[in-house]
Amino acid sequence: HIEKMMSLDNVFDINELASWFDRVEKEIEKPSYLCELKVDGLAINLTYENGQLVRGLTRGNGVTGEDVTLNVKTIKVLPHQLSGKDIPSLIEVRGEVFFPLAAFNELNESLEEAGKALFANPRNGAAGSLRQKDPRVTASRPLSLVVHGIGARENISFESQSDAYGLLKKLGLPTSERFKVCGTRAEVEKFISYYNEHRHDVEHEIDGVVIKVDSIASQEKLGFTSRAPKWAIAYKYPPEEVVTKLLDIKVSVGRTGRVTPFAFMEPVKVAGSTITNATLHNGEEIVRKGVLVGDYVVIRKAGDVIPEVLGPVIDRRTGKEKAFVMPTHCPECASELRAMSEADVDIRCPNTQSCPAQLRERIYYIGSRAALDIDVLGYEAAVALLESKVITDESDLFDLTAEKLSKSDFFTKKDGTPSKNVETLLKALDEAKTRPLWRTIVALSIRHVGPTAAQALATHCGSIDAISKSNADELAQIDGVGTTIAESIIDWFSIDWHREIIRKWSAAGVRVIAEEVISLPQTLAGLTFVITGGLESFSRDGISETIVAHGGKSASAVSKKTDYLLVGAEPGSKLAKAEELGIPVIDEAKFKELLAGKG
Repeated sequence: HIEKMMSLDNVFDINELASWFDRVEKEIEKPSYLCELKVDGLAINLTYENGQLVRGLTRGNGVTGEDVTLNVKTIKVLPHQLSGKDIPSLIEVRGEVFFPLAAFNELNESLEEAGKALFANPRNGAAGSLRQKDPRVTASRPLSLVVHGIGARENISFESQSDAYGLLKKLGLPTSERFKVCGTRAEVEKFISYYNEHRHDVEHEIDGVVIKVDSIASQEKLGFTSRAPKWAIAYKYPPEEVVTKLLDIKVSVGRTGRVTPFAFMEPVKVAGSTITNATLHNGEEIVRKGVLVGDYVVIRKAGDVIPEVLGPVIDRRTGKEKAFVMPTHCPECASELRAMSEADVDIRCPNTQSCPAQLRERIYYIGSRAALDIDVLGYEAAVALLESKVITDESDLFDLTAEKLSKSDFFTKKDGTPSKNVETLLKALDEAKTRPLWRTIVALSIRHVGPTAAQALATHCGSIDAISKSNADELAQIDGVGTTIAESIIDWFSIDWHREIIRKWSAAGVRVIAEEVISLPQTLAGLTFVITGGLESFSRDGISETIVAHGGKSASAVSKKTDYLLVGAEPGSKLAKAEELGIPVIDEAKFKELLAGKG
């Protein structure tokens, strides 16, 4: 970016907003405030030179963003050439790319029909669509955009934020009509209250209101902190809560046998999507919340993503509601359910080898991005492979052939010839064989072993054989493993059919030994990193792999043992924790310097 792209500080209630007003009005006498909706999308920086759109970048770390020029040019409301008179020789325009709600729901419906993963919310949908490698994919998705700020500029001037919006509109850029210049705090609060009640009347997701001092001279006087302007604040709305009827509670069995109760409810709109079910976690949680089948319940989306049942509306009970009792036997294989230890609040199905639910969930998980990331191997494919008996369990997965797949309707056309999925799956399975060792470890579905522990095991032990031959004490000493995970690993390798999975995968060419990494300098040896926010050059798994490969440790939480917090776009609460503890905060550029041994 030519001019740094700042974030916004947040407030969450009127008292916090009043404190911000106090700070502003201590410096500025009787300011006017511009209020506008906080669009829940992906921040974008657009550069026009002599009226021509030359560059589109995501926020990134505020200094450097991801180049999405070709993709952003596919957004229909965005002009490639500015219009009107007095076109500036240079202007950076800041805005938000978003998914209109109607278009987002249509996209998710089409993804569901195709058996693909759905986007959790419109914001994720917008970000995923704009970051596609192929601009044609972006063009096929009806993204929209609204501009709300100006960065660097030449040959253009304005005295207020509201004047700037008028200029942007004259240049042909898409501005929002939903803003208001307010002369008093009461007017600002009225604007906030109105859109909290009418947020569903807006065509896109909003998560609050942005309040800016309108005068540019006053903005310049107030200045900036290291990350945000002092003249603007984001008032964040609380998670939306709605009431719907709890029709039933059913249980599902996961890949490690855990039995989880789910609430099935009358469909209701909350935070931009229609909700019909939500997890209730376990039997104790149902008792704690006090919900009965037939209750009207209050639900919200935790973090505006995960549906959560908060509790019942007692006043609406009729006396016909019924308590839910957790089952004693597995609904899929009829095995007797039990807790694995006295301290375990979860009950599990012990039939890990042949329980249909556990089998399909494990196969599905192997294909997920968290594990071996195998194209086509989604939930429907996992079900089809097992129901048609093409495979009996995960050990058969890498022995699949076109001939074997022809036994499943999922992989054949109506005329009996192989579908495109056959070639795609076989190619993806072949590619998955060479994934890093830690991904193979994750794909085994060893209880408690996620990416962090798997990376630690792969780095320390170097092979699955070495892991299997280690005792519990040796495993527990590995940084990132510990006693609980060590015992789980020992238990897993003690089972014959588990070892058969390793044998067959190894025979098929799946990586069971770590790649040689002797060429990588150990420039991060002894350093512990925590990551927050989105990075431009690394995926979340990729950055962890890079840190570990260069001798460092990637941790999930900030503590006094953290050496650096690596900050990307839109950092979370870890940033405040690091600042509180005095942990050095670095951006991606500084991390690359450390990686190169220049720190």
